[in-house]
Amino acid sequence: MLLAGDVGGTKTDLAVYSREAGPHSPLSQAEMHSADYPSLQVLVTEFLLKEKIHVERACFDVAGPVIEGRAKVTNLPWVMDEASLAKDLNLKSVRLINDLEAVARAIPILRPDDVRTLNVGQPIPGGAIGVVAPGTGLGESFLTWDGSKYVPHSSEGGHSDFAPTDERQIRLLRYLLGRFDHVGVERVCSGIGIPNIYECLRDIERIPEDLDIAQSIAAAKDRTAAIANFATDPDQRSKLCAATIETFISILASEMGNLAVKVLATGGIYLAGGIPLHILNLLEKPAFMESFKRKGRFAQLMERIPVHVILNHAALVGSAAYGMESFKEEL
Repeated sequence: MLLAGDVGGTKTDLAVYSREAGPHSPLSQAEMHSADYPSLQVLVTEFLLKEKIHVERACFDVAGPVIEGRAKVTNLPWVMDEASLAKDLNLKSVRLINDLEAVARAIPILRPDDVRTLNVGQPIPGGAIGVVAPGTGLGESFLTWDGSKYVPHSSEGGHSDFAPTDERQIRLLRYLLGRFDHVGVERVCSGIGIPNIYECLRDIERIPEDLDIAQSIAAAKDRTAAIANFATDPDQRSKLCAATIETFISILASEMGNLAVKVLATGGIYLAGGIPLHILNLLEKPAFMESFKRKGRFAQLMERIPVHVILNHAALVGSAAYGMESFKEEL
């Protein structure tokens, strides 16, 4: 029995798998609020006691770099390493991998119903594949073909510099440079980034906001979700929230295009994470692909690159697949 986990700054998803059922069929699964626990060990212990399932091994994907079996969650004060986790949880072994590497590992085993295609394109067999995932932070990864299979590569591309592409985004960069010494793309293209865009459009462009909506957003436990809801709610639509999500989508599409040209993702590029699912109907509108393809002389190449949105929990699938593969080698 294998315990797989997707450890994020906002939530941690855990699931138990058997080798026979495979990585798409968890026997038990739960979502837990990460900040409610002092450590991953405490969170996992509570889950296993509640589920009353005995596991021998575990694999966790982590929102942050994993170096020599040790990791710190980027947006959470947890430090973890494989040996301590195995000892504290009384498991035979534990593996840690980067969360976007886990998503990348899921790509080759995705089923047709697991994706929504935004651009069919003209994929090249064996071409590199890019992955972008806006969640609490911004994750990126890619896969390359080694002649027989796709090999995933982790990345911290979400912390590269934010490159504005229009006047509004230039104003956004200037606004954030007054608050941060470094404005990485994660500052404007993630769950922590959407409120930054909202505040800039409110403070600099003076886009008006209904007082009741402004108070609801300020009081919300998850301001990003509240902004997205008011951007799409037909009965209580906010002009400021709509402009915020419109700007976010433009930045997201541009960053996906950046990754696509950097790794020459002729095999396609995949969008993962919870935010894309929340605004999927907006991503299907022409503006998203227009921003993605806006790469000057490379616009024609961009039209050939397939673009997909992953609809399932790819990180958990990839973590389970990696765990099963790793522990099969141990046995």
